[in-house]
Amino acid sequence: MTYHPESVPAKLPYNQDTMENAEHPSSRAFLSAEWRDLLLLNYEVDPRLLRPHVPPGTELDSFNGRSYASLVGFRFLRTRLAGIFPVPLHTNFDEVNLRFYVRRSVAGEIRRGVVFIREIVPRRAIALAANLIYSENYIRLPMRHRVEKAETAIAAEYAWRVDRNSACIRAQSTGAPALAAEGSLEQFITEHYWGYNRRRSGGGTEYRVEHARWQVWAASNAAFEGDASAVYGPPWAPVLARKPDSAFLADGGPVLVYSGHRIC
Repeated sequence: MTYHPESVPAKLPYNQDTMENAEHPSSRAFLSAEWRDLLLLNYEVDPRLLRPHVPPGTELDSFNGRSYASLVGFRFLRTRLAGIFPVPLHTNFDEVNLRFYVRRSVAGEIRRGVVFIREIVPRRAIALAANLIYSENYIRLPMRHRVEKAETAIAAEYAWRVDRNSACIRAQSTGAPALAAEGSLEQFITEHYWGYNRRRSGGGTEYRVEHARWQVWAASNAAFEGDASAVYGPPWAPVLARKPDSAFLADGGPVLVYSGHRIC
C-alpha cells in the first residue's frame, strides 16, 4: 500500500492546552507526556521480516511500495497518568524503540499506526507497567543521552548497555527545521497516530496517540553502533549494520496516549 498524505488529518482533534480530546469529550488519556529531541533512523526492510509481527486486524503500511522500520530515540518528559498524576522518579526518562508501520481500515477511515519490535527504557517499573497494560515489548537497560542544541541546530545520541556491551544511535542536524513536506518519507514516518500490538491471549490491540505535527531537521553522520542481535535478534543485525536509508531529528512536543481496546 502506498502512502497518501490526504489521509492524514489536517488538524488534530485535541487542545494541547487542556490536553482533552475534542472529538470524543468523554474519553480520557491514559497517559500524557512530552516527547522531545527525537532522533529517527529509518531502514527499508524486506516485508518478510515484518509480517510475523503484524498484529491481527492490521496490514503492513508502505511508502511508495517500500516497507520501513525505524530506530527512534527520544526523551520522555513530564509523564503523568490520566493527564494528572505524576509518577515519582518516573516522570523523565529516555526511550529507544525499534518500530515499523501498519494500517487499519475502520468504516472507511484509514488508521495509520506503529508496531514496536522492542522498546528500551531505564526504569524497571515503566517496562513492567507497559508490558502489562499494553502487551508491549519493553525491556529495562541502563541508558544515557547527550543532546546539544544551538539556535537552529541539534545533535543527539541515545545509548544503552547490554551486559558489558554498549550500543547507541546518533546524528546531527543539517539545515533549518521545518514541518515535514507533504507526501514525504518524513511525513509518513512521523504522522502515524495509532499504536497496535499482539495480545498475549490472542488477537490485536489498538490505542490512539495524539500530537501536533513536528518540525524536523535533515540529519548527517547518522548511525547505529553496537550489537543489534543482543536486543533485537539475529535477523535485525544485517539491517541495522547498514547506513540508514533516511535519518532526521524532530523537536517533538506534548503527547496523549489513550487506553487500548481489543480489535479482533
